[in-house]
Amino acid sequence: MTTHPMKLVTVVCEAYAKEAVTKLLREVGAHGYTLFPVEGDGSRGKRPADFPEFANIQIEVIVPPAVAEQLMEKLGRDLFPRYAMVAFESEVRVLRPQKF
Repeated sequence: MTTHPMKLVTVVCEAYAKEAVTKLLREVGAHGYTLFPVEGDGSRGKRPADFPEFANIQIEVIVPPAVAEQLMEKLGRDLFPRYAMVAFESEVRVLRPQKF
């Protein structure tokens, strides 16, 4: 089995940022993403999922390394100042790189 190196970029942010993040994903060339509601506790306090105005979402996208670098840079520069969010990337290996 041959696998191919890619990057998994994970963004956890206030639900209000969904449109801005997904627009940015399209702009940098991501072919798709996975999104789900999350809740937790951190530097900004508890974020319960049962109140839409306080809800957090997690968006995950698998992209080539160059796209991940561009995405992380634009998240930090353009969206971090406007929204409550964190982002991180991980190394992953995929079977069908053409899907990403």
